[in-house]
Amino acid sequence: MSFSIGIVGLPNVGKSTLFKVLTKKQVHIANYPFATIDPNVGVVTVPDDRLLTLAKISKSDKIVPTYIEFYDIAGLVKGASVGEGLGNKFLSHIREADAIAMVVRAFSDPNIIHVAGRVDPNSDVETIHYELIFADAETVGRRLSDIRARLKSGSTSQLEKELASVEKVHRALEAGELARSVELSVDEKVFLHDLHLLTMKPMLYVLNVDEESLKEGSWKGVLNGKYAPQVAMNAHVEAELADMTAEEATEMIKELNLGKSGLDELVASSYEALGLITFITTGPMETKAWTITRGTKAPQAAGVIHTDFEKGFIRAEVINWKDFVDVGGEAGSKEKGLIRLEGKEYVMQDGDVCHFRFSN
Repeated sequence: MSFSIGIVGLPNVGKSTLFKVLTKKQVHIANYPFATIDPNVGVVTVPDDRLLTLAKISKSDKIVPTYIEFYDIAGLVKGASVGEGLGNKFLSHIREADAIAMVVRAFSDPNIIHVAGRVDPNSDVETIHYELIFADAETVGRRLSDIRARLKSGSTSQLEKELASVEKVHRALEAGELARSVELSVDEKVFLHDLHLLTMKPMLYVLNVDEESLKEGSWKGVLNGKYAPQVAMNAHVEAELADMTAEEATEMIKELNLGKSGLDELVASSYEALGLITFITTGPMETKAWTITRGTKAPQAAGVIHTDFEKGFIRAEVINWKDFVDVGGEAGSKEKGLIRLEGKEYVMQDGDVCHFRFSN
């Protein structure tokens, strides 16, 4: 399973530089489960040190990480919703993205003109929010017109519920609020799902800071705390890291007093924002990461591997990845009695190493 992040931002904030870094780290086409990759899509592997450790223990022939897709779109400008710049048509490229990464400029450089004439990350976020809100209001407005037209042909309780749900979101958008700020029941969300509203998606805020701010951590507090999660990176540093060997990159990250690269931090924050976790299968053939939503039960997790696994699910053999490593692999796990047998109600945990039993 892969997931996708749409990258948005005003012009001259470093968005294109960031995307170039992503394409440098792009996986080889043969390893990606789709035939082609569009020019505006960067596909990179999700870093997970556990896979290498488990592969060594299992003596796996190959490692298969999960993937993340980054969709790059043209720079957004104030007034895009009414046709300024390229207008809001480009937003269709990210309507089906799982989350939105908003790149904002938090560095000063007299040689790089800011579109608003000044560097103000909070103002930039507000501008982008409003353009996304305006685009969503247009989408929701069209749906309201459609519902009201159908009501003229005859009212039903289901149609009335749909109208109430869509009107609730439309009122929030008209008031300048994000769609995700509206409290909706599970049933109400169903009526809105196919609209793929931009402001209903989880959002991450990526600050492109100067190298000194990155090293000292002085970027913290620059952007309003209500905008979360926040990730700081320096686009040029990330470009350098992308050209280095793993050892060189590790050394540079230490010199900058960083725990990990900005890109890795972005991926980790994306996982958190989307409520995702990873379970792992490992053996002589391969060690493979599988991404699922937090709270997923064992049969549905098995179905991510193959639908037949979910249909014929019998049980899951589960052990935490660290325990698996500590006892030297599968043989040690069985000898120590550490492998648990879990049934249909088991809720998967991050780092579970699993083997699913199923009937044909």
